[in-house]
Amino acid sequence: MSKKVAILLHGVGSNGADMAPLASHWQQQVKDVLWLTPNAPFHSDMGNGYQWFSLQGITNANRPERIAAARSAFDAQLNTLFSQYDIDPRHDRVVLVGFSQGAMMSLDALVSARYPLTGVVAFSGRLASPMPYQIKQAVPVLLVHGLSDPVVPHTESASAATALTALGHKVSSQFEPGIPHTISASGVTAAASFIKHCFE
Repeated sequence: MSKKVAILLHGVGSNGADMAPLASHWQQQVKDVLWLTPNAPFHSDMGNGYQWFSLQGITNANRPERIAAARSAFDAQLNTLFSQYDIDPRHDRVVLVGFSQGAMMSLDALVSARYPLTGVVAFSGRLASPMPYQIKQAVPVLLVHGLSDPVVPHTESASAATALTALGHKVSSQFEPGIPHTISASGVTAAASFIKHCFE
């Protein structure tokens, strides 16, 4: 029987432990899932926590190359988890759940088609991966973004929805009035339902 695996990817300056309460909450609602909350591979430039790639000198122009350069360390982190927990993404079902920079890396894994994913949840993220995008299979995607996000504009998720739909993915979006750069209670509820559906 294939495993059901959800990997939660934190934002810059955070760590896997910050995502663990979210995993514990979902564990009560979505049964028989292996919930993993790794640290990003690099210490944060901010002095606290970890990061998937550096924000020093980041611009819209150089962000895609930063993401591409982060792939090898990202893949190494996931492959360590796959080895540690005897996960084979070709046969087991893997959902990526990312917040902010973790959402960007989750969406990058999707549009680079490096893994056969079962689903992707991106909170407060953006699709900033270098083109061309690739698709090997249609994947369900949930994009959740606060309309009052001062860090990553909600228009980034709207743009991501358009691009991912054009690729052939099955995209759902939830834009939340008054919510800043965070994971809201309604976002948590929507994601739980989405993840459960992915594993059905």
